[in-house]
Amino acid sequence: MRQKKRTYSISELASEFDVTTRSIRFYEDQGLLKPDRKGQTRIYSSKDRVRLKLILRGKRLGFSLAESRELFDLWDETESGSERQLLKMLETLAQKQAQLEQQVKDIQMAKIELDSAQSRCQAALIELRQNKGAEEHDSPKTGQDSNPNASLH
Repeated sequence: MRQKKRTYSISELASEFDVTTRSIRFYEDQGLLKPDRKGQTRIYSSKDRVRLKLILRGKRLGFSLAESRELFDLWDETESGSERQLLKMLETLAQKQAQLEQQVKDIQMAKIELDSAQSRCQAALIELRQNKGAEEHDSPKTGQDSNPNASLH
């Protein structure tokens, strides 16, 4: 007896992966998912489910949809394409790792610049408060004694 393959509805996948059905349809429009249809209903296979999982993981890792599509296309090629697919995957992962390392450096530099700006602002605020305090101390007190025109009224 032939075992029936597990299939998924769009709402099941959306719920499982916490994405909108519109996102799943978008991935389909981009050629990343290829569900079967039964009338107007989309029927997603286990392969589509795995692809969706990989698309979402790829997005978190910084892969563009075009890069994901390219990797899927390589994967879909014949067995002889598997070495090529793995080499391409290694190349793409190395590029992504280099990009992430650069982003880390950029973030560290931005943090140093923010720390420096914060220190300058704190120093300026202290100086401003000290100058304001000195001005209040040096200024004459208000009242009749400090007003030279007070006796004229």
